[in-house]
Amino acid sequence: MKVINKAELVLSAAKIDQWPNSQLKEVCLAGRSNVGKSSLINTLCSRKKLAYVGNKPGKTKLLNFFVINDELMMVDVPGYGYANASKIALIQFGEMMEDYFSKREQLKGMVLIVDIRHKPTDDDITMLEYARYHQIPLCIVATKADKLSHNKQIKQIKIIQETLKINENEPIILFSSETGKGRESLWNEIDKF
Repeated sequence: MKVINKAELVLSAAKIDQWPNSQLKEVCLAGRSNVGKSSLINTLCSRKKLAYVGNKPGKTKLLNFFVINDELMMVDVPGYGYANASKIALIQFGEMMEDYFSKREQLKGMVLIVDIRHKPTDDDITMLEYARYHQIPLCIVATKADKLSHNKQIKQIKIIQETLKINENEPIILFSSETGKGRESLWNEIDKF
């Protein structure tokens, strides 16, 4: 079982010159607004309030850098697909992600988070293709697995695999922040990055 002795938010940043000067390897967590990224971070790190869990989607606007056990930087990127985001906000998000994906040498992998209850969106596909284009190793996490029966989970995983055109090097992990399901499997994949 992965033991987390230290987990803390060290910095929130929008621009390259604000990013932490660190040599720690980084894993970014990306997904639609309201997909459960903050809850996933809290569950992974065995903390209740490490990452802010908001009542409304679209609250995260910056790259949030979390140091884990002084070994790894976990980077929470703003959720995408929020309907009320302005065009300016969408352009700024795109520029920030382009800078991060193309210029951050510490970035070693991406966890793409999708809600198991829904078919991945065009935004999910775009984010996945973006990571593939930049040759960033991927792991897909299907959150809220506790909300579906086992048979429904199998059906939804197939839909996710087909929609995202998942290859054999891109595992899908069923995850539940409620039960902790998938926590160890996800840490194993992060360790591979």
